[in-house]
Amino acid sequence: MAPLSAVVVFCDTRRDGILSRARWWVVFVALNFIWLGAGVLGSAALTVATYNVENYLIADRLVDGVYRSAYPKPEKEKAALRQVIAALAPDILALAEMGGAPFLEDFQRELKQAGQNYPYTALVAAADPDRHIAILSKVPFKEVRRYGAVPLTYFKQPAKVKRGVLEVVIATEAGDFSIFLMHLKSRYTERQDDPQSALLRAAEAEAVRDLVLARYPDPAAAKFLVCGDWNDTRDSRPVRALQKRGSTVIGELLRASDSRGETWTHYYRREDSYSRIDYMLVSPALRPFVIGAGATIGDGPGVVGASDHRPVLVQLKLEPVRQDPVSAAPGKGGG
Repeated sequence: MAPLSAVVVFCDTRRDGILSRARWWVVFVALNFIWLGAGVLGSAALTVATYNVENYLIADRLVDGVYRSAYPKPEKEKAALRQVIAALAPDILALAEMGGAPFLEDFQRELKQAGQNYPYTALVAAADPDRHIAILSKVPFKEVRRYGAVPLTYFKQPAKVKRGVLEVVIATEAGDFSIFLMHLKSRYTERQDDPQSALLRAAEAEAVRDLVLARYPDPAAAKFLVCGDWNDTRDSRPVRALQKRGSTVIGELLRASDSRGETWTHYYRREDSYSRIDYMLVSPALRPFVIGAGATIGDGPGVVGASDHRPVLVQLKLEPVRQDPVSAAPGKGGG
């Protein structure tokens, strides 16, 4: 890697105190090369984002202060979402609170019109009939695994992870890596003996953790990322469970902040409170491929109007292998 100072010295050769047009072009190309490589000259950067897009579906909601029953996501919120994603331009976009296949197709089409083409899609259908998790990608999937019925035990009764788990495998020059996406149970509770659904959310997290370990029993030798809206804080039982089982370290929870150093990802309007509940966790084998100290929280124009969540992004020093994609039509059955 050539240091930035060397690039600047090389480009700052002057003619009568003014850079020639050719040298200005060298400056432009060099700086953009460094930017696109995120400081890793000559290396490609694969950007993964996780984003709860807040009810991109038909739902009861407040629109401009008026309660609307069975109403789609307002157009101004959808326009703000497109603005946010167009500015961030992630290669892979992991979504929570997406509607069914028609909603995902609508989102995919509108993003393409905004200059962000995601030809590869995957969505999982699980116990929640309305809110789904989905992944849009600019690079092909080597494999898609949809876990729509992940089992757990809740108050000694069999149950399922409400929104399931979605896994996509990406082939890269450094080997395959997996992205696991989940959206854990919200703090709304159906039972008085489980305030804020804390026990159910913990059971979901432990079930997902066990699924990940069943796929990759030795995280130190496997490259994977676990992300999504986990609906709990960093020191909570669900978030702790996803990082470790017994003596087995599953992954590192990446620190994340925005351009001002703020770390919140969710604004809860009812309580007028801010918290961090959206995460990126990387396996020990994937950690060396993370560019920089950790993840980034998007805080650019449109973020406040797009969703009650903010996107979280990570850049990886991985070059995807160009290949024929697997079939990944939204809503189909899977592994």
